[in-house]
Amino acid sequence: MSDIRIILPGSETVTLTGQTIDKLIRAGDSDAALLYLYILKTQGQKTSSEAAIALNKSKGWIASAMAVLSRIGLVQLDTGVSAQTGVAEYEDVDKANNVMPEEPRQYNEQEVTQIVLSGSEFSIVIEETQRRFGRKLISDEMVRLYGIYDYLRLPPEVILLLITHCISESRKTGNSRSPSVRYIEQAAYKWEREGIFTLEKAEEYLKALEERKSIRGEIKRILQIGDREFSPTQKDYVDGWLDMGFAPDAIAVAYDKTMVNTGKMAWGYMDKILKNWHSKGLHTVKEIIEKDSSQRKRSSVGHYDSAAQKHGEPNPEEIERVQRLLNKIKEE
Repeated sequence: MSDIRIILPGSETVTLTGQTIDKLIRAGDSDAALLYLYILKTQGQKTSSEAAIALNKSKGWIASAMAVLSRIGLVQLDTGVSAQTGVAEYEDVDKANNVMPEEPRQYNEQEVTQIVLSGSEFSIVIEETQRRFGRKLISDEMVRLYGIYDYLRLPPEVILLLITHCISESRKTGNSRSPSVRYIEQAAYKWEREGIFTLEKAEEYLKALEERKSIRGEIKRILQIGDREFSPTQKDYVDGWLDMGFAPDAIAVAYDKTMVNTGKMAWGYMDKILKNWHSKGLHTVKEIIEKDSSQRKRSSVGHYDSAAQKHGEPNPEEIERVQRLLNKIKEE
């Protein structure tokens, strides 16, 4: 069958620069990418409510996706409608915590109090949260929790697991105090955007988080970072490499190559190495050594087997050196 040529109608054509595409890929967020395409398509003339209807998503989903776009610098959130913001009705966001750019609808404190006193299933959330916090919740905290229940539609059992997770994360940092309800609310928006509405989904999500943290710890040892945590930028780099499909051993090879070529840990340089391998479909150590020409040619002692290189074969000395590196990592 002959190749099919695809031509977009002129009226439907939108332009994405290479830099913009890189930002979207780097963010690794398909929701943000979908919303950004909608913003371009509509030339930023639609409100968040219209975007939610057109994309068949909740306003919470729109808010969280907009927060990602703001964080990576593709939109500027403002209170009005403009071509720059793309979607109206948003306030500025806390980029460090990736919070939602808009609040849920305002609930009446007396209304929420009556719901709690009525013995509804939401009242269980309040009772359990107070028990875990070891104190009574103030009205604003109850209103925020009710927003998670009513606006985001998270079931009580999922909300309680989320609260347990947030408390656990707070304790790991050495903080003896319970996390703020505002912090829990921010995490709830993340869960809503990830489609976590059942205990099964929540447990899978938390398991994946723990696995990612364990892998990050392994990469910290590889990069010789020590006991300190990754900075936000460093964490973004590492998560980007993992999202591209690189295991710690392949990242170790990129780190070794970075150190040999630059004499220091250059994050941007190492990121380019891994992105280059990713573009070639090289993700395992075996693939990198066998198929990446720059890896084949390089040798830690400054020479290589010319006959082997001539036939495109990996340098035996390089293979042995990389294997020693990987063995050292496994022993640590």
